[in-house]
Amino acid sequence: MKIYLDNAATTPLDKQVFEAMTPYYLQHFGNASSHHAFGREVKDTLDSCRKTIAQLLNASPEEIIFTSGGTEADNTAIQSAIYGAGVEHVITTKFEHHAVLHTLQQFERKGKIKISYIEHDAQGTLDLIHLESLLQQHPKSFVSVMHANNEIGNLNDIAAIGELCEKYKALFHTDTVQTIGHYVHDLQKLKVHYLAASAHKFHGPKGVGFLYCRKGTPLTQLLHGGGQEAKLRAGTENIAGIVGLTKALQLAYADLNQHQLYIQSLKDQLVAGLLDNISGVSFNGNSANADKSLYTVLSVCLPNTGDDLLRCLDEQGIAVSGGSACSTGAASHVLQALKLRPGRNTVRFSFSRFNTAEEIDRVVNLLSALLQPIAA
Repeated sequence: MKIYLDNAATTPLDKQVFEAMTPYYLQHFGNASSHHAFGREVKDTLDSCRKTIAQLLNASPEEIIFTSGGTEADNTAIQSAIYGAGVEHVITTKFEHHAVLHTLQQFERKGKIKISYIEHDAQGTLDLIHLESLLQQHPKSFVSVMHANNEIGNLNDIAAIGELCEKYKALFHTDTVQTIGHYVHDLQKLKVHYLAASAHKFHGPKGVGFLYCRKGTPLTQLLHGGGQEAKLRAGTENIAGIVGLTKALQLAYADLNQHQLYIQSLKDQLVAGLLDNISGVSFNGNSANADKSLYTVLSVCLPNTGDDLLRCLDEQGIAVSGGSACSTGAASHVLQALKLRPGRNTVRFSFSRFNTAEEIDRVVNLLSALLQPIAA
């Protein structure tokens, strides 16, 4: 029995998404930039997808730029702020995805920007009073804060952050790769200038995503070449991927509340099972707090057996990932920021609507058996 609990890394493609994509590989294969019937046909599809996504997010179609995924969207937003808006000071966190953190740090090494990091507590909750202090010192900064952390699941209050950015005339970018398709994002209400998303995190295909760029906000091309995406992103559009992205987002929003309740129940079941059966278990960040964390992610610290726990689980057909805060490996930048003590097994479980309660029971039973000698 194989059990997939690594949905924060990627999600399985929904069969309905695959069915929607297939004709655009086999029949409707034209280039959207071509002026003949084959091209016009898929150009109409491209325009329809853009409009659909904009409607789901309460945005304008021209504010949606299709990309190869979240990394490209994040990089485009950052470059646009630095080269397009002339930003010289950036405010971010030590928990950002490397697509953001490494990109910003590279620009800092080149002398293009200075970076300030928002302070946080022991659970990784951001100090918004400190953020406001930074904005008072450095108005018109570029603020980059992810909606939810991909490793520990902490949710950040991007609505409050957006209000602060508006108050101090700062550009606000948020990486929502883990939360688009899992929460409602009303981009008329949310005070954000750039927002990044990736289809494969909500049962869409890999290799496609989008950048939301608020109308009137500077946007600098990351890729140069043709005039695709209103001359904002060169390269032939991935029509099949865009169709898949659109279908996946429609499916996600169609039953969003039901999905949230169901997946949260699986997470709660795992939390309770681990606490009841394994002594010494703890949770990283706000991971086990239903009000402060992403319902699809649970980051757990387990006793160290001396064995490679991830390998043991993999051998039993259970796919999870680790934060590597163990004695045999270097902690991730997220766990380092939390200053977790070494010598523990850190495991990230991440769930989807395709998981079952029976799978959770099997995982608890297996972990209990593997860790019982330590617990005893």
